Amino acid sequence: MTLAETPLQALTYGPDPGVADWCLVALHGWGANAADLVGLAPYLKLSNMAMVFPDAPWPHPQVSGGRMWYGFPAGYDFRGAHDFATQADLQTSRDRLKTWLLTLPQTTQIPLERTILAGFSQGGAMTLDVGSQLPLAGQIVLSGYLHSEAQAPVTPRPVMMVHGSFDPVVPLALARQAKNALANQGQSVTWHEIAMGHEIPPQVIELISGFCEDLRQA
Repeated sequence: MTLAETPLQALTYGPDPGVADWCLVALHGWGANAADLVGLAPYLKLSNMAMVFPDAPWPHPQVSGGRMWYGFPAGYDFRGAHDFATQADLQTSRDRLKTWLLTLPQTTQIPLERTILAGFSQGGAMTLDVGSQLPLAGQIVLSGYLHSEAQAPVTPRPVMMVHGSFDPVVPLALARQAKNALANQGQSVTWHEIAMGHEIPPQVIELISGFCEDLRQA
């Protein structure tokens, strides 16, 4: 088994397999881990929805217990140009995440067509990167950005993007660029620009819940 084929470790929340009819997968940001997001699950109040929170493949170099999908260049602050897509660690994470998602229905008993992929910050970038290549029900991008040019989706699905107008980490301009790139490809993007920083406050949790319920009822 190659590194790309090694399953990601994940935490779960919600109904047992065979009971849930939909699935939400949420990807954490740089330096966090699965436990960082699973604590939000009870507040989403999504009945009959399985929730899965994978750990990124790589240990964070500074944060004890933290994980990352890939490293950042020393001193990088998102204001300089950098082609993340060429990084070997990102390529490995992309392969592992895609492989893991393709096999996830075997565990959840829920097809990808009823699975929503979400991510925060670096996890949001991974959502845009990998999500476009899979037949998912939809994507949720919180404080995210594009690694490089947007890839044409296998099948256009609804995307919700939420970004803070005062985000001190990922500039709002990068999120707007991502939104415009997706729209130019014909994707349906729901955009929420909120007076907040780099965070997931209660207002955003409500938006996540509403978007998921809308997809379920569509």
